[in-house]
Amino acid sequence: MNATVDRWISSLDTALRTVSGAHHPSRGYPAAAAGSAAPDDAELSPEDKRLSGALMRVNHVGEVCAQALYAAQALATRDPALARHFDAAARDETDHLAWTQRRLQELGDRPSLLNPLWYGGAFAIGLVAGRLGDATSLGFVVETERQVERHLDSHLDRLPAADRVSRAIVEQMKDDEIRHAVDAERAGARRIPAPVRLAMRLAAKVMTTTAHRI
Repeated sequence: MNATVDRWISSLDTALRTVSGAHHPSRGYPAAAAGSAAPDDAELSPEDKRLSGALMRVNHVGEVCAQALYAAQALATRDPALARHFDAAARDETDHLAWTQRRLQELGDRPSLLNPLWYGGAFAIGLVAGRLGDATSLGFVVETERQVERHLDSHLDRLPAADRVSRAIVEQMKDDEIRHAVDAERAGARRIPAPVRLAMRLAAKVMTTTAHRI
């Protein structure tokens, strides 16, 4: 019982920190890979900055959802080793969350105004996936990360060529998401049925389209 209570308290703490923006990365800012720890965005036009800001806001929302999903899945599993697996993946997503928020600030933009809604919805989905069993929960991770990988690829195609910092962040995020999917497959993921995969894609489309503006 105490372990369950601790998990719920930890989940609440994660929710508050995620929605409030009180999170800190464990790894260095990918701007260093782009050649600067304090990027100069003078090469970016106002239109480029608006586009980069909108895309990074969408990515930030994705990381808000990732925090919720992993927190819920860790809460739902009864396997301590799997809970640690979800916690480790969530730490990478915390880096992504902090990086995208910092980049939004550098671009003079803001996170989505609907982040509490995104978090709550993703947490509910993560709980449902977790209650369906560990193999299904891991399968949900695989499908989610594969969709995120494709989404990040599309952002690399759309980000301004001069925005080297945003591109470096997205590249690192993509590498991490690929690794998360592979790790989940190795941990025993069960393939998600096609109708569920389609529903996930449609839900992601609604989220990304809305977050692009709001």
